[in-house]
Amino acid sequence: MASEQAGAAQVLVASNRGPVTYSLGADGTLDAKRGGGGLVSGLSAVGDEADALWVCAALGEGDREAVRRGVGEPGVRMLDIDADVHAAAYNGVANSVLWFVHHMLYQTPLEPVFGPEFRAQWAAYETYNRAFADALAGEAAPGAAVLVQDYHLALVPGMLRELRPDLRIGHFSHTPWAPVDYFRLLPDDIAEQLLRGMLGADRLGFLTGRWADAFTACCVAVLGGTSGTRIGVHGLGADADFLRERARRADVEERLAALREQIGPDRKVIVRVDRTELSKNIVRGLRAYEQLLADRPEWRGRVVHVAFAYPSRQDLAVYRDYTAEVSRVADAINSAYGTEGWTPVVLHVKDDFARSLAAYRLADVALVNPIRDGMNLVAKEVPVVSDEGCVLVLSREAGAHEELSEDALTVNPYDVSATAGALHEALLMPPAERAERTKRLAAAATALPPTQWFLDQLQALTTP
Repeated sequence: MASEQAGAAQVLVASNRGPVTYSLGADGTLDAKRGGGGLVSGLSAVGDEADALWVCAALGEGDREAVRRGVGEPGVRMLDIDADVHAAAYNGVANSVLWFVHHMLYQTPLEPVFGPEFRAQWAAYETYNRAFADALAGEAAPGAAVLVQDYHLALVPGMLRELRPDLRIGHFSHTPWAPVDYFRLLPDDIAEQLLRGMLGADRLGFLTGRWADAFTACCVAVLGGTSGTRIGVHGLGADADFLRERARRADVEERLAALREQIGPDRKVIVRVDRTELSKNIVRGLRAYEQLLADRPEWRGRVVHVAFAYPSRQDLAVYRDYTAEVSRVADAINSAYGTEGWTPVVLHVKDDFARSLAAYRLADVALVNPIRDGMNLVAKEVPVVSDEGCVLVLSREAGAHEELSEDALTVNPYDVSATAGALHEALLMPPAERAERTKRLAAAATALPPTQWFLDQLQALTTP
């Protein structure tokens, strides 16, 4: 049965966002923009040995038009799922429910509310996952390896298993996994359906042992066990070669000079680079810096907080409000403490990768204080490109903490006063110690570079 309906792809990746996006020009032309990252480089690495295919969703009008016209990239199949179905599945369930559960973001006196609206969105999430399962089933060669990505597609492994029992199916979670009591905020039937969907895989991957253990605990509490599905940990690392080369290009040097001018001479620099994602804890980070200036007047005029907060998910009201609050708090600090020659907070909200790399290079201190994070690659990237060595102030709730805690200064992300104290300690750290710590952090951060991270999962899936 499987061979009759089987396609030709030997290795398949499935994710909401694909490696290419299309924009539609006013004159009707389509412009393709290619992405990077571990999945792209990993799939490229197996491309020569096997027929590889990436199945993804058409996300915007440009993508949808490309599908309608039959325009595409070799090795990519884009699914034109109904826009309303995608919106309900992606914003209604994946980003407003599953993301909130795994990052423990709910204000529980008021939310979540699982009523008829949620049930309609959940039906869309099922439809969305079914479209991926059907496409993968049709494209995969007999016995092919399928690597499904993230919380958007948690039901795909189980659906695909029913359609193609011959396939080797893996699923990787790029987020944290909620502890049992928080996971059980979900309606009982939904919690069970999610877990069973994922356990349709032969193997499940997580970024840290902590998240893998939390998933297992949920399975034991809800289902009585993991039904024989194998579970592994693959701690995605930074791509050292790419980062070091990219950080030395002319556009980065240009932005480095501009930032130095904004900061002023002989000042220490605390850097953070984040999307304005609720889990990133940017507002408390700013409050900790404000507390530092209040508690330690000696730092006034001598330190600048360079904060890059790039807008994220602005189609959701709660994210728009959060982005506005980041700007408001930064402005309040500058208003309270700034002088004619010193701006305490330099805030940028327009995404600029070259400027982020420039900030990494000049940081004396990197503040990475998420409420909860699957990994947090910024924590791994800064030590790799830092010019003079950088002290990492790191939340114990970041996945990266599992690998980097020995050489970072650990903070409780909710404790603003203790974070202010850690910033003070970091600013005072002697250069030699700072350089040594940075060297060790960079080594730990690059232990499993993106291509190897992908290939390790593939090998683990295909090895009995």
